[in-house]
Amino acid sequence: MQRTRLLAQRAMSARQFSTSPPCLVSPERSFPAYFVRGGTSNGLIIREDVLPSSGRPTSDVSAAAMTARAAAWAPLLAPAMGSPDPQAARQLDGMGSGVSSTSKICVISPPSSDAERADRDVNFTFVQVGIRDGSLDLAGNCGNMISVVGPLAFDLGYGGTHQDSSGKAVVRIFNTNTKKLIQSTFSVAGSPPRYSSQGDYSIDGVPGTHSRITLSFLRPAGAKTGAANGLPTGNPVDLLSPGEGEPATVQASLVDVSNPGVFVLASSLGLGEDTVAAAKAIETDPVLKAKVDHLRREGAVRMGMDPKTESVPKIVILFPPSQDTDIRCVALSMGQVHKAVPLTLALCLGAAARIPDTLASQLVETKTRGSTGSTSSSTIVIGHPSGRVDVGTTLDEADGTILSAELHRTARVLMEGKVYY
Repeated sequence: MQRTRLLAQRAMSARQFSTSPPCLVSPERSFPAYFVRGGTSNGLIIREDVLPSSGRPTSDVSAAAMTARAAAWAPLLAPAMGSPDPQAARQLDGMGSGVSSTSKICVISPPSSDAERADRDVNFTFVQVGIRDGSLDLAGNCGNMISVVGPLAFDLGYGGTHQDSSGKAVVRIFNTNTKKLIQSTFSVAGSPPRYSSQGDYSIDGVPGTHSRITLSFLRPAGAKTGAANGLPTGNPVDLLSPGEGEPATVQASLVDVSNPGVFVLASSLGLGEDTVAAAKAIETDPVLKAKVDHLRREGAVRMGMDPKTESVPKIVILFPPSQDTDIRCVALSMGQVHKAVPLTLALCLGAAARIPDTLASQLVETKTRGSTGSTSSSTIVIGHPSGRVDVGTTLDEADGTILSAELHRTARVLMEGKVYY
C-alpha cells in the first residue's frame, strides 16, 4: 500500500512538473521563435507579428523605418541573444555563441497588400546583433541565413509555388535591408508538401549532407549605394589611405553587389599566399588589424556610407587562385576574421570578378558558360580559410548589367519554441 501511494505521488509530481512553467522563467518575457541553421550561420527566425510594433508598415524600407524597427526590437532581441556582453563576449546568457556568424536574427512577415503579393511571398529583415554592445545593425543582408527563410515561409503558408514534377518549391523573398528580391528554390516532400532538408548536397563548414537550396539574387547591384553598375565611385580601382594622415597608396576595388565590399590585395598588406596563416596574422596583430579596419572605413566614406556601421561595407582580402579555385580570400565581419566568407560578400566578389579591371577580375580567369543571345552566365570557385564556395553571375552582355547572382546552400530548422529574454 505504501509503495502504491509513493508511486502515485511520484506520478502526480511528474504531471505537475510537466505542466507547470519552468523554474526561474518569467513567462511574460518570452516570444515564439525558430532556432535555425542557414548555410554556415545559425540564429533565430521570428515572425514580425510577435514583436513590438515599430509604428511603420513592413513595406516602408526607409532609413527612418529601419531605425524605428531597431529601437522597438532592441529590448527583446539583444538580451535574447545574450548581449550586451562587454567583458567576455561569449553571449552565454542567450542564444548567441560569441561570433558574428551565430549572432543573427531573421524577422519575417507575409506581404501586407496586393501590390506586395504581386512580386513577393515573404518580407525579410536581417538583424546582426552586436555581441559586446547589444546594438542591432539592420544595414545589410545575410546570404547564409536567407537560405532558411524561403523554406520556413513556405511551411508557414506565406506563399510560394510548388512544382509537382520536380519536387521543388519556389519562394520570392523581399529583403527590406537592401530593397532587393531573392528567389529561393528548394526541395519539398509529402502531402501537403513541406520543405525537406534531406539530400546529398554538402557545403564546406557543415558536416553531413542535406538538400540543396538555390538562391538567385535578382538585379543585385547597388544594394546600398544605388550604383547600377556595381561601382559606387565609378572606378574599378581606387587608392585608399592605410592610416590616419597617411597618403592613399593601397589599391582597392569598391563594389556594391548584394552587399557592398572593400576588396584589397593580400600583397598590399604584406601578407603571404596562405589564407589560414593570413587570417591568424590579422587576428593576432593589432596593428595590422587596425590598418585593415582603417581601409574598410576609408572605403565606406568613398562609397558614401557611414564608416561607423560595422556590418557594411565589409573588407575582403584577395589572394591569387590555387589549383582548385579561381580566387581566394579572407574576409572580416563585425571586426572579426570570418572563418569562411560572408555569402553576400562571396556574391559581391563573384560579380566583381566579372566587372572589367577590378582587382578581382585581374586575379580571376573568368569561366564563361552557357552564352545565349545577349546574356552570359559564369561560375567562379572562391577559396576561403575553411573551404570553397561556388558563385554564379549572369550579365547582360549588351550593357554589363548584372542580372542575377546565384549560390547554393543548405539549411534546416533546429528547434521551435519560446525564447526567454
